[in-house]
Amino acid sequence: MSQTHADLSLHEVTRAFESLYDPAWAASWDAVGLVCGDPDQSVRRILFAVDPVAEVVEEAREWGADLVVTHHPLLLRGVTGVAATTPKGRIVHRLISEGTALYTAHTNADTAAPGVSDALAAAVGLPGPLSPLEPDPGDPDGG
Repeated sequence: MSQTHADLSLHEVTRAFESLYDPAWAASWDAVGLVCGDPDQSVRRILFAVDPVAEVVEEAREWGADLVVTHHPLLLRGVTGVAATTPKGRIVHRLISEGTALYTAHTNADTAAPGVSDALAAAVGLPGPLSPLEPDPGDPDGG
């Protein structure tokens, strides 16, 4: 797919996300970042969702999304295959066959300031500024 002046590459988009939600901020058990997709592909439409489930992949297809960004990871534990005979494998196959990339920002987006936790707190009416229940001992700002 050729890139026009309005298109960004997947690499450029993921680099922008990672400047806001550094993957180094993710918990050691978490799986964040690019799950599938060609870093050189063009991105014109991005669909945001909480979970990478089949209904989200179908919505991305119907809407013509080039990238799905989810909060929760699709593949949290190590896998040895993504056969289309499994629910998660079917999602990976569908994304790839549609040319749709999947990117996840989970605990790294929770930790960011402002981040997902701030947005959720605002959505339920909690006043700021907020502070974590368990501050990260490695964060000099106590975040």
